[in-house]
Amino acid sequence: MSTPEPTTTTGPGSVSSAPHLPEGFTDTFTSRIIDAGGLRQHAVVGGTGPPLLLVHGWPENWYAWREVMPALARDFTVIAVDQRGIGLTEKTRDGYDTATLAADLAALMDALGHERFAVVGHDTGMIIGYALAADYRDRVESLAVAEVPGPPGVVDSPPLFVPDVINDKLWHIPFNRVDDDLIVDMVSGNADAYYRYEFAIQGGGTTPPEHAIEYYVSLYNRDKDVLRASFGFYRAWQATMGQNMQRKEHKLTIPVLGIGGENSWGPHVAEGMGPAANDVQSVVIPGSGHWVAEQAPEQLLEALTTFLAPYRDAARVAAVS
Repeated sequence: MSTPEPTTTTGPGSVSSAPHLPEGFTDTFTSRIIDAGGLRQHAVVGGTGPPLLLVHGWPENWYAWREVMPALARDFTVIAVDQRGIGLTEKTRDGYDTATLAADLAALMDALGHERFAVVGHDTGMIIGYALAADYRDRVESLAVAEVPGPPGVVDSPPLFVPDVINDKLWHIPFNRVDDDLIVDMVSGNADAYYRYEFAIQGGGTTPPEHAIEYYVSLYNRDKDVLRASFGFYRAWQATMGQNMQRKEHKLTIPVLGIGGENSWGPHVAEGMGPAANDVQSVVIPGSGHWVAEQAPEQLLEALTTFLAPYRDAARVAAVS
């Protein structure tokens, strides 16, 4: 059975409606809808070279990568996806454990014609990216992960009661995990304040720009079904931890880069990947908080360019041999 050809799309959540994109962005990138793995997925695609999959975090979508995508597209075919339940990707009732989320992305790359590829994941995308690399070891060439101090289940979970400064940054995880529409109702009634708190408390002194925050809030608070889907990743946390406990029994052997913001998780990102991978490098982005792709895009781009150079160069050699 053949895979349907990707189609372009417009409207809220797509490239055509995204605010304040870098100059020339729409000359390179288009929004595509791809039916893959039984899921209607949205990805923003552009560039030339070996494939590079970008996986965003919460509460964001593909737009989080906008500042680094044009430069990356000079060396790579960039695919910035919306996770299941987020943005223009289908909002299912279940399927938010990382085994399923990783399978979504493997199917997406199949549909786009990419057998092997590199992955960059931030926040929840870091956890999904690790699952993708662990579950599809013959397909992921390199993995860069940002701003989570180790996948849950690979590293020990923090205790219920932690110091205030840590609690202020992590409380949203048990809150979002509560599998009841009370949470949906509470957030929908005060979404702007809820998400603004998260962007501020994780920012390490600064936040993404105002237009970006407004954009994310508008996407996440469109209706209660959208909100409910956006909590799916957290409601599957227990299943993901169990999966990761099995994944860590076989460490990754590919190159891994742990990226932390100086004013956020810093070196703990690479440290947290130590139990999961044999070859872990570390970069700490000076002056950045959690939102590294928006707070320090140039520094992030430099780190990714250096780390991904062997993957890029090997693909070039293979292309001419």
